[in-house]
Amino acid sequence: MTVPAALYQSQLTSLPLRARGKVRDIYDIDDQYMLIVTTDRLSAFDVILPDPIPGKGAVLTRISNFWFNKLSHIVPNHLTGMPLRDVVPDAAECAQIEGRAIVVKKLKPLPVEAIVRGYLIGSGWKDYQKTGSVCGIDLPEGLQQAQQLPEAIFTPSTKAEEGAHDENVSFAKTVELMGENLACKVRDISIRLYTEAAEYAKTRGIIIADTKFEFGLGINDELFLIDEALTPDSSRFWPADQYKVGISPPSFDKQYVRDYLETLTWNKTAPGPHLPDEVIAHCATKYREAETRLTGN
Repeated sequence: MTVPAALYQSQLTSLPLRARGKVRDIYDIDDQYMLIVTTDRLSAFDVILPDPIPGKGAVLTRISNFWFNKLSHIVPNHLTGMPLRDVVPDAAECAQIEGRAIVVKKLKPLPVEAIVRGYLIGSGWKDYQKTGSVCGIDLPEGLQQAQQLPEAIFTPSTKAEEGAHDENVSFAKTVELMGENLACKVRDISIRLYTEAAEYAKTRGIIIADTKFEFGLGINDELFLIDEALTPDSSRFWPADQYKVGISPPSFDKQYVRDYLETLTWNKTAPGPHLPDEVIAHCATKYREAETRLTGN
């Protein structure tokens, strides 16, 4: 398979730049729409690493679009279906972002990230070892690393500024930030999205251990799923045939890069370290394998 050249940062002159996130560049189109370009940047521990993963942005775009369409019966999403060439007429600029750019509705993003955990891993496992709970949610005694939870739990976090770390918050804090009705709606929809996606993924040989959703409000405060959906960047994907309780399973996501970074004497603040070529290549392969397993493409 031919791997495309990496795109670390998009450079469009035909549209005004709105913002650059950890992975996505956002451009204004008009009052109703904007363009999201998913680059090949990789962030770990909330730090953007200096080396891109070739093809990653296109893979993330295809996986997100797959889930947006598959789960649209649960909650509407920000996709418009508008062709890229309708908003970026310049052929060279269009070619630069083809396959990694989508035209989306301009919505008001909610102030929290909606995290759903189905398995005890990562920061949740560390929290449980110390407190017997995860983000203030009490769990049964004696659970092991990577064990499936009795039921999926909602553990929201605040959105950090670039270079800062996201912070877990209680559901009570979420209610304080968004109001009880909206907080409950986001929690319930997030758990339903995760549960349905996890059930499907298992039929494709993938365990979705946890994931992060983002939501925005439209006219009349209608709730929309935005940003990305159930990608290797926003989720932990494990191969079902290699899953064992008691260890951190191998993964199809950027956990591989996190594990490598944990072997370095790096304080997890910017600037991030460079990645060896073999780590970049392995990460790119894992992202493509996740797409193939999930979508069949």
